[in-house]
Amino acid sequence: MIELHDIHKSYHLDGQECPVLHGISLQVAAGEFVALTGSSGSGKSTLMNILGCLDTPSSGQYLLDGRDVSSLSEAALARERNLRIGFVFQSFYLLPRMPAWVTVAQPLIYRGWSPAMRREAALLALKRVGLEHRAEHRPNELSGGQRQRVAIARALVGEPKLLLADEPTGNLDSRTAQEIMTLFHELHAHGLTVLLVTHEPGIASQCRRIVRLHDGLVAEDAVTTPVRMREPAFS
Repeated sequence: MIELHDIHKSYHLDGQECPVLHGISLQVAAGEFVALTGSSGSGKSTLMNILGCLDTPSSGQYLLDGRDVSSLSEAALARERNLRIGFVFQSFYLLPRMPAWVTVAQPLIYRGWSPAMRREAALLALKRVGLEHRAEHRPNELSGGQRQRVAIARALVGEPKLLLADEPTGNLDSRTAQEIMTLFHELHAHGLTVLLVTHEPGIASQCRRIVRLHDGLVAEDAVTTPVRMREPAFS
């Protein structure tokens, strides 16, 4: 699903070139569950932005599902994001004064779906994450774990092939973080490709494959035996 060939990325700040990625080559097959780890400044966020078609490499080639997206226009990248990729972020980014289902349905607006179709799809996505009974609740009426599950439902509503999660447990207590990881594993078991960025060793150890970045390069790429997962305890 993902093929990166010699990806370099630099930013220009105050007239100076600041290289971040120094030649990343990586493949992720459809159906994998991969943890992307590394210390602060290792290039995780930059690489995630490229994988999510939020940014383009300075050089190198990125194939997503066989299509070269390395040099697409902003409009074309936006279309790729909307059709193929679901995003989950540490800070949730929910609509603050709107019911959960409206937040979940938001990506479908850009597909031109009718309001009735958007609501139906949003309710189904909330059901997938065990939160259909909270469809009319606003963010301030939800716990941290429930907010993250709303964010996951939003990522799933467009039926993406790839789920990118950037520190999805970073703002959660350990018990709630485990519930979210259990949910990710259930989604992966149903065929979704999951790539998760985390700095937490305990979270990374629950993934089948761990890719560690250091100074903009792949320092380690290992297949492991994931730790045993607990059953979900949604509330």
